Order: sequence, then structure tokens, then C-alpha cells
Amino acid sequence: MTEYEAVIGLETHVQLKTKSKMWCGCANAFGAPPNTLVCPVCLGMPGVLPVPNEEALRLTALAGLLLHCEIPRRAKFDRKNYFYPDMPKNYQISQYDQPSTRNGYLDFEFEGEVRRVRITRAHLEEDVGKSIHFERYSGVDFNRAGVPLLEIVSEPDITSADMAWAFLNALKELLVQGGVSDCDMEKGMVRCDVNVSVRPKGSAELGAKIEIKNLNSFSAVRRALAYEIERQIDAVRRGETLIQSTRRWDDDAGITEEMRTKEDAHDYRYFPCPDLMPLEPEDAWLEEVRARLVERPLERKQRLMRKYQLPAGDAEVLKNDPELGAYFERIARGAPNPKALANWVINNLRHQLAEANERLAAEHASTGFDEGPPPRLTLADLKFPPEAIPELVALVDSGRISSKIAQDVFAEMFATGERPAAIVERKGLAQVSDTAALEALCDQAIAANPGPVADYKAGKKAALNFLKGQVMRLSKGKANPQLVGEILERKLADS
Repeated sequence: MTEYEAVIGLETHVQLKTKSKMWCGCANAFGAPPNTLVCPVCLGMPGVLPVPNEEALRLTALAGLLLHCEIPRRAKFDRKNYFYPDMPKNYQISQYDQPSTRNGYLDFEFEGEVRRVRITRAHLEEDVGKSIHFERYSGVDFNRAGVPLLEIVSEPDITSADMAWAFLNALKELLVQGGVSDCDMEKGMVRCDVNVSVRPKGSAELGAKIEIKNLNSFSAVRRALAYEIERQIDAVRRGETLIQSTRRWDDDAGITEEMRTKEDAHDYRYFPCPDLMPLEPEDAWLEEVRARLVERPLERKQRLMRKYQLPAGDAEVLKNDPELGAYFERIARGAPNPKALANWVINNLRHQLAEANERLAAEHASTGFDEGPPPRLTLADLKFPPEAIPELVALVDSGRISSKIAQDVFAEMFATGERPAAIVERKGLAQVSDTAALEALCDQAIAANPGPVADYKAGKKAALNFLKGQVMRLSKGKANPQLVGEILERKLADS
């Protein structure tokens, strides 16, 4: 039986992080009552003229740079003509043959490897209104009309539903950390159209392209693709001829349904927008945009692993949280044990911050006031200085305190801001490494636990851990565990 493979390209629409809309001064905001963030420009009234939002132009160029795109020295806006209730002008201002960015790529991790999907273009356009359907009628909210929208078009380099999902998450992470968009899917800031076809494995010829429109979550993209790929393969195997068309995804039913045969570019009758001058970015303007570039997430992860010898899991956490990653690097520069520092930052510090914020949220809720979000503790609010964590790690590495005691010291340090050495001194928490004192404690543990002693001598090595635990209990956690293990092994061998 012939094996088939999927060929997938994505068109991802992302609202840009601007304060106002693309062509007017109306607020770019979510949640306002319907049709309150509008003006004659948003509503396409006769005689109005668009004025470009320069921040949107900058963010488009910034996104292009993050995606390794070329920034052409000339771009223009075009009118994309179609008639639909959510577009009051009956055309959308977009970009067609001369986009603001083109010919880039995105590297991301998938199935343990770094994959690359080429970016055809990332062009700037305006969003449309939102159609709202009721039982007996429909309405349109134009608050969203005119919001600056970046359409990122990929080449058909994606080969599976899971790979598409991984690509979209990497793209979202890049744009959020790059300051281009908040990418809040619950607020409709990211929407995706999918182009998918199937062909015999090894064939260079593309099959009929099927578009699936307006998928509003990455999981919906994955589910729709998984269904549609199987549907197309089954159809081809039955001898059916697939034609280019547009389908919709019914998430409840878990199926795609045909809407119409696919339009081509000429159906939209593109022509240059006569109300807008071409974009011709100058060197000084482009340098201002380049100054806003941040380290790409995947590059940060690779650098953390290379520079600090961190395992992939730790570097992934610090990649996903740039503020936490920056805090780690601040304390890790020149440190002899960066892996231990990463453990304390990722596990202990994050845990303490999460617990503190849970308490703040509960206290906020108990007041009965729902206005505004609860206060949150951030890294900038920590009571102890950053150098306190390396000091704590040094106390553990030197053997002065055990890892268990260090947990208690950290909790005290987090709550009070007191330095770790001072806490150890004040509470008498220094680890006991005196051989004579530890031998006496080991003798007590051996005498009190003849059963585990017999088990150990019978070859059950796990019994030694039980005895070590008894010694730690007798010492109230202060005994040097490594030394305790050595003493117990010697005494049990001699007895």
C-alpha cells in the first residue's frame, strides 16, 4: 500500500502590542462594550484617510528581524477587496507583492532535534470586526476593526500535526519575549489558518491544497490537522480527486467541513492603496528597531547549556522565564557550581515565590474586593540580595551544612532577608563532622535497630539508608551524611 505524507504551511495572524489601532487613535484594547472603541476611520466612513501607526511599523520590522527575515527598502500597502459584514470598507488594507519582511526562518525543537521552518513573509495588515451570532440574528462588533495585525506565512515545511503545534508554540514564545505581541489566545490575539495537502512519500509534486480557516487555539490546529490529514489520505486511497478548497473545523464534532472552493489571489483584486505612501525604511530607523532585539529563546537555551553546563531541562525552564534566567545569570557569573545555583533558583526560589503569591491571592480574595488583580511578589521584591544564594550553596559544598538544613535556611532567608551564614550561626545549624561524636550516634542507631542491621549483613544494602536516617534523626539533621555512611559501613563490617 502506498505511504502518504502531509505537506503543511501555516498563516498565523498576530495582533501587535500597540496602544492604538493601525490607522487611527482608537484604543487597541480588549473587553470594552461592543462598538465603543470606534471612529469614522474604523467604520470606513466616506472621506476618511488612514494614518499609519509608526509603532506597528516598528514592531513589524522587529518581528521580521527576530524571524531572520530581510527588511526590504521598499514596501507598500494594498487593498484586498471582499464583501463581508466584519469589514466595513469592503476592503482590507494589507500587503501583497511588496511586504514589509520576507525570506526568513524559525528554528525550534521537535522530537529531540532542532527543526527549521522557512518564513515566506511577515506582513502588516488590519484586523477586521468580530461577527457575533445569536439564535435569530447576528451582530458585528467593530472594536477589533483596524487593530494592527501581523500575518506570518510559512513555507510548506511542516510534516505533521504535532510539528505544527511545536512550531506555533515556538513562534508565540519568540513574539512574546521579543515584545511584539502578548499573544493572548483567550483575547483573540492569535488566530491561524492551515494549508494542508498529502502526497505519496518521496514525491516532489504537491497535492491539492486544502485551507482550514480561523483556528483559534494551537490545540485546535493540531486536532484539525490530525483529522484532515487522515481524511485526505482516505479520500486519495478511494480514488477521489481532491480539489483546492476552504474548510472549517467543527471542534465539537471533531471534523472539518467544506465551506467553498478556494479563492486565488486574483479573486481579491489586489491593487496599491492610493491613500498610503510606500514604506522606505532608512538606516537610522532600522538601527533603532535592531536596538530592541532580544536574545531568541532557543539561542538562550543553547547558550545556557554551553556556558554553564546546564542540563536541557534546567535550561528549558530558564528559557521559558527570561526574568528568572537573567536572575540566574546574575548570580552564576564566575560561580564554581552553576548547576547547584540553577537547582536552587528553579526549584526553591520559584517554589517560595509561588507559595507567597498564593497567600497574597488568598488574602486579596478574603477582602471581598474583586477590582484589580491581586498583588504579586516578583524577583525585584526579594528581601535577600542575589549573592545570598551562592553563599548558601557554598555552605553546602563546604560541608558546613547539609542539603536538608539548607532548605530550612533558605526558607528563613526568603522570609527575613537574613544572610545564610548568620542564620546558621544564630540557630546553631552547622553540620556535625566530628568523627567521635558521629561514631557515638552511629553506635546508638546500630544498637537500637538490630533488624535493619541483620538485613544489611544479609546483603540488603538499602538497610544502610534506614540506619543513616536514624543517625540524622538523632543529630536533628546536623550530621554529615557522607561521613555517617562511611562510619556505619565500617562499623557494620567490623561487627
